[in-house]
Amino acid sequence: PRIGNRMINARSETLGNRPSFRHAYRHRRCFVLADGYYEWRTEPGGGPKTPYYIRMASEKPFLFAGLWETWQPPEEEKPVLSCTIITCPANELLERIHHRMPVILDPETYDLWLDTDERGSRNLDHLLQPYPAEEMMIHAVSRLVNHPKNNSADCIQPV
Repeated sequence: PRIGNRMINARSETLGNRPSFRHAYRHRRCFVLADGYYEWRTEPGGGPKTPYYIRMASEKPFLFAGLWETWQPPEEEKPVLSCTIITCPANELLERIHHRMPVILDPETYDLWLDTDERGSRNLDHLLQPYPAEEMMIHAVSRLVNHPKNNSADCIQPV
């Protein structure tokens, strides 16, 4: 529980050798479904960060590469189920906003990503690459997204 919130993202470059993700990378891969996500750009001069909404140009849902884990915290009765999204260096569209992005899987790789038998557990690093920039769209959005209580379509409207 003390470090769980720092493990919401897993760097693609270190999955195979970090003890916290190594076993899940081999045996417990998953998808995280999305139709868009937010990223915040740090503004020069230290002003408030600007939120951006990122989605596919096709406007279709997509899948992030993820890992799941179950673990038993001390003094708890029930095990905790958790997941993490894998990140990679940003593509040329997103690098002006942030240096990293979630790994978005190509539909042709879905079966391979979920195949955790010995054959499927090797050589997946080639899937953990930036998604093609030309297939994505990005626009600035209101700072409404900075507050979890704001859960409406207004959060994704361009500003």
